[in-house]
Amino acid sequence: MSPFTPLTLPNGTRLTNRLAKAAMEENLADADHAPSDELIRLYRTWAEGDIGLIITGNVMVDRRAMTGPGGVVLESGEHRARFAQWAEAARAGGAQVWMQINHPGRQMPAALGQPTLAPSSVAMDMGRFSKQFSAPKEMLDADIAEVKRRFVETAVLAEQAGFDGVQIHAAHGYLFSQFLSPLTNRRTDQWGGSLENRARILLDVVREVRTRVGARFAVSVKLNSADFQRGGFSPEDAREVVRMLNPLKIDLLELSGGSYEAPAMHGQARDGRTLAREAYFLEFAQDIAQVADMPVMVTGGIRRLPVAEQVLQGGIDVVGIGTALALNPALPREWKAGALSVPALRPITWNSKVLASLAYMAMVKHQLRRMSRGKGTNPGVTPLRAFVEQQVDTLLKTRRYRRWIGRQAA
Repeated sequence: MSPFTPLTLPNGTRLTNRLAKAAMEENLADADHAPSDELIRLYRTWAEGDIGLIITGNVMVDRRAMTGPGGVVLESGEHRARFAQWAEAARAGGAQVWMQINHPGRQMPAALGQPTLAPSSVAMDMGRFSKQFSAPKEMLDADIAEVKRRFVETAVLAEQAGFDGVQIHAAHGYLFSQFLSPLTNRRTDQWGGSLENRARILLDVVREVRTRVGARFAVSVKLNSADFQRGGFSPEDAREVVRMLNPLKIDLLELSGGSYEAPAMHGQARDGRTLAREAYFLEFAQDIAQVADMPVMVTGGIRRLPVAEQVLQGGIDVVGIGTALALNPALPREWKAGALSVPALRPITWNSKVLASLAYMAMVKHQLRRMSRGKGTNPGVTPLRAFVEQQVDTLLKTRRYRRWIGRQAA
């Protein structure tokens, strides 16, 4: 099947093609943690590349719980006009635009100075980098109820701002992923123990969002195919969660993998069978898709047209692309015109998986910042330069965040 074949979703809306911009964390919010002019310019650039679906980077449901400084927060209608401009820019080329909504749980930088909540009080284990994350407090029932309410309200606000859907993030070691994993969820109440209990918060949120938004508003879930940690969330678990999601009539299931501790989503923890090629979650996705009633999207390392075609021929419905679109936002248009563009970053040869993962993210964010300022991309940026640049940017935005959150609490 061609990547340029339209896809009709279960809610009756249509994607113009089967190529999707997967979520990448931009950290480009303005001083109010609403969409900045730079963020809006970045999404208009992607829109002009003829992509079929655009999924935003993390939008946080709670200003006190951030994946990093400079993140967008949507808790109220205060900045609705800015969000409406963001949605309009992303739709300029005919794509649908979905807002990814998220809560970091224990994966929140300690430097932000906020209390950290998680399913259980299990600290991050990242070797000498572990101290960058505070030990989390186990969530009370009231905390869980508030988080559920916030996800639902953010989804409603996204619809009101003109977005075509939301993607509920339950992958990459963030809060819902923490509930799903027996490594990070050691609860013995209704939220822990069996897989059914561990999936309860995700299923509740999906169900409640679906009842609060319009029938044509897409509801999507991003799920790990595996955590790539011994004793963690497994492919077998993923299959069972998909079976639980089937009756809830979601419009698209995106499959990825990994977490901060095992960053498989950056290609750092792939096994030997998939190390040498792109689409490194494809084998897992094909297996899980066999039990899925909803369309399935796979993301992870795809940057060549023949690989995108292979993904679709293997029974997957949508091809998610991240880094390649950070390097060449016009990639879908070029592929459709017959060009065999293959965007690639410089290789990272660092021995530390954690540092290599941080450098990878920094190299991607280097491209996003350039595009947000109207500049061309720079695939040849060195890992060291991007890493240092990102550290400085994070430091400055962390200071700005702490001043901002302090004013909110005053």
